[in-house]
Amino acid sequence: MSSNDKKLTALRQKITESLRIQRDSSEAVPYIDAANILADVCARQNHAIFARRGCDKTLLLHHSGRLLDKSIRTVYLNCEDFKRHSFPNVLIEILDALFRELERHLTGWFGKKKRSRELIKQIRAELLKLKSSADSLEESVRNITSAEQSTSAEAALGVTINDVSAKIGDSIGAKSKTETERSFKVRSDKLRELDMWLPRLKEQVREFFEVSNSVKAVFLQIDDFYHLKKTDQPFVIDYIHRLCKDVPLYFKIATLRHASSLYIDRDGQPFGAQERHDYQPINIDYTFADFVRTRDQNRRIFHEFGKLVGLRSDDIDGLFKGEGFDRLVMAGGGVPRDTLSLFLEVLSSVQSNGGDKIGKDDVRVMSRSNFERRIEELKHDSEGGEQDVLMRGIHVFRTFCLSKKSNAFVIAEQALQQRDEFRDLVNRLLDYRIIHNAGAAITHKSKTGTYQAFSIDIGCYANFRKLDGRFVEIDLSEKDAKERLRSAPVFDSSDFETLFGSTPKDIELALMNEVVT
Repeated sequence: MSSNDKKLTALRQKITESLRIQRDSSEAVPYIDAANILADVCARQNHAIFARRGCDKTLLLHHSGRLLDKSIRTVYLNCEDFKRHSFPNVLIEILDALFRELERHLTGWFGKKKRSRELIKQIRAELLKLKSSADSLEESVRNITSAEQSTSAEAALGVTINDVSAKIGDSIGAKSKTETERSFKVRSDKLRELDMWLPRLKEQVREFFEVSNSVKAVFLQIDDFYHLKKTDQPFVIDYIHRLCKDVPLYFKIATLRHASSLYIDRDGQPFGAQERHDYQPINIDYTFADFVRTRDQNRRIFHEFGKLVGLRSDDIDGLFKGEGFDRLVMAGGGVPRDTLSLFLEVLSSVQSNGGDKIGKDDVRVMSRSNFERRIEELKHDSEGGEQDVLMRGIHVFRTFCLSKKSNAFVIAEQALQQRDEFRDLVNRLLDYRIIHNAGAAITHKSKTGTYQAFSIDIGCYANFRKLDGRFVEIDLSEKDAKERLRSAPVFDSSDFETLFGSTPKDIELALMNEVVT
């Protein structure tokens, strides 16, 4: 094996090991900072980090933690550990995880102080007491949630054109609002008990820091917040925000924007944390609205991986031919993890066929696997009727594009503003990288008004052996892409209602079993 082959093997291994970021990795991959984001995240400020899955939110949290001086420590919690846990126990468990982590580092961070140990012991004992008293209430809430999810899932299967909007509203938006209100009423007694304890808890936290000679602040990193039930999220972040206020605790939440509910108003009473007032938003996503920026960011990431195994930037670029890298970024939706994962698959396929460079056609053929993985992620993250509606939404947009023989389409800004349930569906499919943002405030050549432009994922039409004469693909990497989007098919409400109402009963089978043509 040549030296270059050994480096390429090492590159594959390094990328494979880094597709899922783990904390405390001995050979951590650095976060590629193109917009001074690291400095913001390292500041003593509350933040919510928004991006689609695979955009390095977790990497940003871990890497920023390594840059802090020793007077600031981080406690990392992944909300996937608390998935499907009911409120208020989920909040109690998050708080206990925070103080358990502080207890674990007590000597190293705060020194051997008897009072520090006593405070931690008192706090965790109180949390245990609160958790055990919530069992009966949790069961009641679980029964309500299960019944509503069952009803929603059954209704989704029998949808007709006349109640399309109502069904989507129930599953994506209105149902969530109703369930949140009901959950709040059922849980108000337990919330009151937690609220009564909060001032005393904050006093204990202040005293904890006062007896410390070294640690002056702790960043509470809460990753994948969207895994918590959306109806519980505003109550969880409300309590965490109030806990952090006026004490040396700061929260850093990483989540999907459109799968998160961080602030609500119920009966004139606000709950949660309000953007720009209680926390600063940080958007680390890269979209096709600026393809050059997105491509260059992904290229920097590839170059960084190459550097780790001794490959020059030219060596990495030399693995591609023609428009191969641009097409890889398109197939990956601009998301680093998807792009890297697909790269490994395509490279193996090319090498097994005797090749040594990746071209655009090699990427398109293999992009189907990325599409299937995204559907699996959607199934993993969503629940009940929402999952069914999202799957049918995928079928709607794919069917529309295939019927119009175009990978791109536009939606009127007015339609998105006036129909909340429709906008919510579009946003959720953007989160799951099924459709991709290709531009905003676009004027159409044959229609009045302004439009947002989108493209469906390449995996949606990867089954075509040849596109010529059968399917018009707007290559978003080309300079005239924005101009060509002005002629893209217009997706309007009538298309939406007709296609949604005619989706097949077994929607997953229809999505996954495409005939190769």
